[in-house]
Amino acid sequence: MRARLLILASAIAMLGWGTVLPYQYAYAADTRGWGSLAAAAASSLFSVGALLAAPLGGRLADRRSPVAVAVGAKLLAAVGALSLVVAGSPGAFLVGMFVFGAGITAASPAQTVLVLRWVGGGEDRRRVFAWQFTGQALGMAVGAFVAGFVVDLDQPHGMWPAFAAASAGFVLSGVLILVAGRGAPRPVDPLADEGSAAVADRVPARLAVRLIWASPALRWTALVTVTLALGFYAQFESGLPAYALTVLDVDELAIGVAAAVNCVVIIALQMVVVRATARRGAPALLMVVGAIWTVSWLLLALASTAPGLATVLFVTTFAVFAVGETMYAPILNPLTASLAPQGMVGTTLGVFTALQTGVSAVGPLVAGVILGAGLGALFVGLHVGISLLAVLAAWRLRRTLRTGSAEPSEATAPLDAALAA
Repeated sequence: MRARLLILASAIAMLGWGTVLPYQYAYAADTRGWGSLAAAAASSLFSVGALLAAPLGGRLADRRSPVAVAVGAKLLAAVGALSLVVAGSPGAFLVGMFVFGAGITAASPAQTVLVLRWVGGGEDRRRVFAWQFTGQALGMAVGAFVAGFVVDLDQPHGMWPAFAAASAGFVLSGVLILVAGRGAPRPVDPLADEGSAAVADRVPARLAVRLIWASPALRWTALVTVTLALGFYAQFESGLPAYALTVLDVDELAIGVAAAVNCVVIIALQMVVVRATARRGAPALLMVVGAIWTVSWLLLALASTAPGLATVLFVTTFAVFAVGETMYAPILNPLTASLAPQGMVGTTLGVFTALQTGVSAVGPLVAGVILGAGLGALFVGLHVGISLLAVLAAWRLRRTLRTGSAEPSEATAPLDAALAA
C-alpha cells in the first residue's frame, strides 16, 4: 500500500509540473513581454535550484526522516509554483522558478530512500521504480494535455490556472507521502536503515563526497549517469525539437506527436520490459540502454538523408528512445543506492541527481551553439559518441563489480577516521 501511495504521489506531482513545463518559456518571453533572455534565465535558474537542492535533500534524507524531507520539499515546490501567480516582474518570476526547481528535485532522493525502506527484494524494487517512472510520464502527459485547454498565452493571467494546479498537485503529493509514512515498519534494507543516520550525522558533507568518489564502481556509475543523461534527456525538450525544425524541416505537430508516442511506448512496455529483464544484471542493461541511444541517433542521421521519411523517422526515434527509458528508470537509482557508502544512500542519490540535472542544463546550450552554427551532422555525431561512451562505461562498471572492487579498502579508511574522531 505504501509503495502504491508513493507511485500515486509521483504521478500527481508530475501532473502539476506538466501543466507548467510546456508553456512557461512562452509565457515569460511573450505573454508577459519580459523577453527571451528572462525566459531563458528562468529555465536556467530552475535547473540551478534543482542542482543545489538535490545533494542537500539527499543528505537530509540520511540524517532526518526521509518522509519529512520529501513532504517539506513538495511543499516548497508548491510555494514556488504558487508564487508564479503573483510574480509581477521578471525578478519575482526568476525567484519563483528557482524555488520551484529546488523543491521538485530535493524530494527525489528522499522518495528513493523510502522505496528502499519499504520495498524488499531487487525484482520488487525494479517493479516499483518502473511503475513510479510510468506514473510520472503519464502524469506529465496528462498535465500538459489538460493545460492545453486552460492556458491562454494571450492574457497576462493565462497561466494562473496552470500555476495553481501545479501548486495543488505538489501539496496533494506531499499529503500522500505523509499518509504513507504513518506507522511505517522498520526498514527492510540495511542500506536504508534508520540507524545509519548516526553515521551521516558524524561525517562532514565534504568527506561524504570524497567517500562516494573513492569507490571505482560509483565513479563508473557516475560516468554512465552523465553520458546517458547527455545522450537523450538533456536534448529531449530543446535539442531534439530544434534539430527536427532546423535540419529535418518537420512541422511542430510532428514534435508533439513524437513526445506523445514516447509516453505511450513507455506506458505500454514498462512492465513487459521489467518482467523480461528481471534476471539481468543492472550494468548489462545499462549497456543495452546506451546501445539503444546510439541506434536512435543513427536513425536521426538517416532521417536527414531521406527528407520524404524525415517525419516518420523522427517519431520512430522517440519510440526507440522510450524502449531504452523503460530499462533506464527502474535500474539506475537502485544500482546507485546499492553501491553507496554506509549511511549515505540519500547523499549519494542526491549527488547523482545533481549530476543528471547539471548535464541536462548544459544540453540546450550545446544544442544551441552547434545547431545555431548549422552543424546538424556534428550534433548527431557528438551524441552517437556520447552514447557509445555510455556503453563503454557500463561495460567497465560490470567488470568492476565482477572483480569485487566496488568498494576498495581505502574507501573505508576516511569513514573510519571520521567516526573515530
